[in-house]
Amino acid sequence: MLETDARVALIRDWLSRELRLKVARIEPASSDASFRRYLRAFCNGGSYVVMDAPPDKEDVRPYLKVSRLLASLGAHVPHVHETDVARGLLLLEDLGRTLYLERLEAGADPEPLYQDALAVLAAVQVRGRPLCGELAPYDRNELLREMALMPEWFLTRHLSLALAAEETQLLASAFEFLIVEALTQPEVFVHRDYHARNLMVVSERNPGIIDFQDALRGPVGYDLVSLLKDCYIAWPRERVVSWVSGYRRELGSQGGDTGASEGQFLRWFDLIGVQRHIKVLGIFCRLWYRDGKPGYLPDLPRTLGYVRDTCARYAELAALGRFIEQRAVAQLARANAREAAGGERGAGTYA
Repeated sequence: MLETDARVALIRDWLSRELRLKVARIEPASSDASFRRYLRAFCNGGSYVVMDAPPDKEDVRPYLKVSRLLASLGAHVPHVHETDVARGLLLLEDLGRTLYLERLEAGADPEPLYQDALAVLAAVQVRGRPLCGELAPYDRNELLREMALMPEWFLTRHLSLALAAEETQLLASAFEFLIVEALTQPEVFVHRDYHARNLMVVSERNPGIIDFQDALRGPVGYDLVSLLKDCYIAWPRERVVSWVSGYRRELGSQGGDTGASEGQFLRWFDLIGVQRHIKVLGIFCRLWYRDGKPGYLPDLPRTLGYVRDTCARYAELAALGRFIEQRAVAQLARANAREAAGGERGAGTYA
């Protein structure tokens, strides 16, 4: 409860005594997949969002750095009003309560929302090229580290599969192929989670962009596939390809590197999507078994579906596709049903 939360007491004291704001009330705003959480503070007749990042678990400095970079590119990130880095507190602009995902699930026309998001993404990728040197690279080690979460947490822990030596080698070969393909793409400013749960519907300079603190310098297709093959909402392939084609034209018109052909650009998009979705399968399961957050398990079938679809389209991924069809698809339904029924509990276990 907020009333007995020591961090909330600290925040209230910070706002009232140090920042001289008249605090009417504080309520939960949102949380994310880390130890950060967000509180909405009603002060002086308006509202702010307070990022609460306990300094023994989170560092707000990457957020501040990337916020500065994105703001300089014209992206609508929350304005930072006040900071207390030592105590892990940021006072931010309140971008409101409406996520892209909520609006889309309510039946809103996706075209204007996606056109706004794609326009901002193109601007960031093109104008952000001189700033990429300030970001760490999305290199081989990071790409592999992320994909390694999938056999550990999705296949072994969630699906209870015991992998044979040849299956482990198959995955290693597929991962190596995806790494090589990722590293051939032009490098741009990568948000890393540019999707409908991190985009806010705002009245000016839409969208509002959040959760960008893990930005890296990496593949041109990564944020595009995060948005258009979203782990939380899916669109028909024909519509996605149309959006990708339109984005390539816009990127090219601004001087961005769009590859030799539409086919090459679509290949970049699809293959970095497999890398991302393999990672997400592992992360979603880890959030449940390690961190006690079950809300992502219903999104596993959609995420696996993206991997299955792309494996069926590219001969280089045919073996991975067969493995998934034979070993993972049916088992996923059983594993999700088991967890939904309260079977094997992962909360509080740190394997």
